[in-house]
Amino acid sequence: MIQRFIELGEGYGDFYELIELALSNKQRVHHLIQIETTIKEQKRASLAVVLQPATKAGFMPIYFCREGISIHSERVSERIRVFNELAETIHKKIRYLEVRPSADFPEKDLYQQYLIGVLRVNHCIPPLNW
Repeated sequence: MIQRFIELGEGYGDFYELIELALSNKQRVHHLIQIETTIKEQKRASLAVVLQPATKAGFMPIYFCREGISIHSERVSERIRVFNELAETIHKKIRYLEVRPSADFPEKDLYQQYLIGVLRVNHCIPPLNW
């Protein structure tokens, strides 16, 4: 099985595209994931939607918006609130993970391979021979 990240941008339009992808494919949603990290002493979140493979081709897409949301202890971000509402709407629980920031990796592909490993270890995505 091929498991690959499909990165959307960090803006509001990209976030709402992620939400629409989940809503229009709700029967395929495997997991909703909030990936947290710290960048320059600021907590940031990436939001991800993991979809089941559409066919026997074995391609499992992981759509995500990388590190674009600030996490503040005193108030909940509007995008995180909408992501929580999405989880309620499609009857899925959000998985929370803490990872290293993407800036720790010289290439985006290396960061995504690292995340795939983290997702596998935490049973958010199945092993390759699934």
